[in-house]
Amino acid sequence: MKKVFISADIEGTCGIVNWQETEVGNAYSDHFRAQMTAEVAAACRGALAAGADEVVVKDAHDSARNIYPDRLPKQVKIIRSWSRDPYSMMTGLDGSFDAVFFTGYHSASGTGTNPLSHTMSTDIISLTVNGKVTSEFMLNSYIAEYFGVPAVLLTGDKGLCDSAKEFNPGITTVPVSEGRGDCSLSIHPQLACELIEEAACRALSTPKELCRIEMPGEFTVETKLRRPQMAYRASFYPGAYLVSPDTVGFKCTDFLDFLKFHLFA
Repeated sequence: MKKVFISADIEGTCGIVNWQETEVGNAYSDHFRAQMTAEVAAACRGALAAGADEVVVKDAHDSARNIYPDRLPKQVKIIRSWSRDPYSMMTGLDGSFDAVFFTGYHSASGTGTNPLSHTMSTDIISLTVNGKVTSEFMLNSYIAEYFGVPAVLLTGDKGLCDSAKEFNPGITTVPVSEGRGDCSLSIHPQLACELIEEAACRALSTPKELCRIEMPGEFTVETKLRRPQMAYRASFYPGAYLVSPDTVGFKCTDFLDFLKFHLFA
């Protein structure tokens, strides 16, 4: 039995360029929710074509109620809304899965390769782990590795896809847009879906060991926040400390401890 977990975001969806397009309840977001759904459905079809017996999708943007479930293949299960556990965008993943896909992912805070670049929250100016700027993709790849599951597919903006190859050389990527200042250059949305379906099928044939990443023995985290008051409050989390008035730090050896810090602080 082959199980695939898909974590789906929206800011790396083909053509998206403005925050209004990410917020449920307007004509702009309706279009991009449909495109997000189409890209997830394409990844599901590719996984099923490659022999997956079970595909679980985590709607992982904002309200986590963005994907139109009836537009996914009938064999697919979907996790909507938030459980509020430390795994966040990866809720539902465990060691029984064989592979992880990331769809619609975007560049990290402080980078210029997506007009909507951010990491978890727009209140976070930058997040570094062991001195390296960390994207949601990297953070969630660590969660996958924590459970011993390889991340084999990533779709999103070109900047993220390029950096992902440095972090995980074996991962299959599908860049669907390229950020340029406050705009982006995107491929056709239908072509994006075709490329994603083909890549998803191909990614599951990649030897698992090529997509495994090394878990650090220690995690030194620094989170620079939009307001010093936020950092001050977070510094009271057990083990946390102020690096500067607007930056809170935390060190641990168990990645789950970092996730708990990130959730509560």
